[in-house]
Amino acid sequence: MGNSTLVSPALAILAAVWVLFSFWIPNGSSLQVGSIPAVGSSGILEYYTGGWRFLFHGPEMVTEGCEKYPGRVFRIPRVFRWDFIVSGTTLTQDIVTAPEMSYPLSERSEMQSLQTDFTIGPEIFTNPFHVDVVRRKLTRNLGRCFPDIRDEVSCAFDEIIASDGTDWTPVTVSPMTMKVVARTLNHVFVGLPTCRNEDYLNLAMQYTIDVVLRAQLIYLLPSFLRPIFGPLISSRNQSVRKGLKHLGPIIEYRIEQEKQHGSDWPGKPNDYLSWLLESVDINDEHTAADIVWRILGMNMSGIHTTSSVTYFPILLSIPAHTMIQTFTHALFDLTTQPSYIIALREEAEQVVKEHGWTKAALNKMHKIDSFLRESQRMHNTGPFAIMRQVLDPLGFKFSDGTVVPYGSFVNVTGRGEHFNKTNYENPDVFDGFRSHKMREEGNGMFNRHMISTSLDHLSFGHKVHACPGRFLAATELKTMLAHLVINYDLRAEIEGVRRPDDVFGISIVPNGRAKVWFRKRCNP
Repeated sequence: MGNSTLVSPALAILAAVWVLFSFWIPNGSSLQVGSIPAVGSSGILEYYTGGWRFLFHGPEMVTEGCEKYPGRVFRIPRVFRWDFIVSGTTLTQDIVTAPEMSYPLSERSEMQSLQTDFTIGPEIFTNPFHVDVVRRKLTRNLGRCFPDIRDEVSCAFDEIIASDGTDWTPVTVSPMTMKVVARTLNHVFVGLPTCRNEDYLNLAMQYTIDVVLRAQLIYLLPSFLRPIFGPLISSRNQSVRKGLKHLGPIIEYRIEQEKQHGSDWPGKPNDYLSWLLESVDINDEHTAADIVWRILGMNMSGIHTTSSVTYFPILLSIPAHTMIQTFTHALFDLTTQPSYIIALREEAEQVVKEHGWTKAALNKMHKIDSFLRESQRMHNTGPFAIMRQVLDPLGFKFSDGTVVPYGSFVNVTGRGEHFNKTNYENPDVFDGFRSHKMREEGNGMFNRHMISTSLDHLSFGHKVHACPGRFLAATELKTMLAHLVINYDLRAEIEGVRRPDDVFGISIVPNGRAKVWFRKRCNP
């Protein structure tokens, strides 16, 4: 069943439900927060109209709140609930250090945002062993995996751009980046040749779109109707069946090899799938389906194009937006401000000449790191950097005395910190070497790298909320950018002009139709 045949009836159902429940009364907690300022009117009518307004103007509403209520908690209407927004370093510090909002509580917001009971299944939350695999195995093996990352990046870009060096080739950036990321991630996840199988790659990319789209449809339903319509809207079982077709035989083969030859069997691949299998009972009859769910979830985390990095650390483990959005934004920044190209190219060429293509060499590309970090700062993938839910029955009390009730969703706005003049000089101006210059001057030398987190840079979350997969994300992104500036000339679709971002609800994504022109360099 295609997306169009499923989505149209689903939208009809939702429209009917909305009419039936147009006078739906907000939950009790939403009626107890009158002292907390709201964006727009705080009346019952605004609760509904504002919720629908947020679907199309969410980032604007958050920006409006930050400007009206700087350094305070304010609230914004969502469909069927209020969201509480935090701006300012002091209140952000309250959240990242509060036991009531510690790391495990992110599960609640993940489950709401992606409606995981229906779109993905609760298993990933009840036993999130894949997160530990990312921390213990994936991050520590990045050096060993780097040759595979480098080879796949090079091969994928060259195949997609297909420039012979004589003419300029226009390429739509978003689908190109999605394809490169999908191939590279799956080289690390499941290895060759599966990472280049078109049917499998299409599944991995479509799964991401399906989960996000269908979760939004399910979310628009009143909670008591979700168990009825959620399974009908979800494509979970269909996706897992397709995944088993590709990964099932591989999983069965590796399990059989381990049973016969032990955990270090000859020819055992050093990839994420192997590390996952090391973490489960190979005699469990449900192992194959469970592993497929987690592999698809990891793909979603890297390919996912509509969410903020810190929304889903338990589920995804690899930062959700960086693999697609950060790189797409960075290419638009680079080609609309081409003066950076030469400096980035000179650095990358010099480092590769001295150290070759290695993970250690990548760590010496300080300007590339700085450029990507600045692009992250300028282009938030949504208005929120951290989302949490209050689990204390007494509510959560901020240091300024503000109390938000039990069950409430509390969000930190990344843009508020990233564009705060106290945190950054000329924050509205793109300065690709901002972090590099600060490190050169000795100002924040050890916390101004792309993977560094702080209260003034929340792209990867912060402290216990920091994304565990940011090391892989940064490695791949820097490899991709270095490869392009060394091997290609680049220019914008229209000189100096950047197409406006696409916005829906809490999602801010780079324009999906914008192109960049490439020309292969003859003697890089």
